[in-house]
Amino acid sequence: MRRTFVIAVIGLALLAGCGKKSMLKPASGQAMPVKPKTAAAAPNVAGLLTPDTQARPVRDDELVVKSAPLAPDRFDLPPPG
Repeated sequence: MRRTFVIAVIGLALLAGCGKKSMLKPASGQAMPVKPKTAAAAPNVAGLLTPDTQARPVRDDELVVKSAPLAPDRFDLPPPG
């Protein structure tokens, strides 16, 4: 019983250490990226870590809830001949 408790406490302590967050910084001796010529301002850490809409597009799935026959199309004609 006591051994299980000790293992559980150690496991929780290790798991609690995984959630530590700190501010990201460039590696020592390195600078932030330079400002692109067409950009209005130099990118910051938050801007570099946030993906744009092309990198993570919004999912647009339209589920069919009720199926219904298609309305007649007057341009859906058989081929001539």
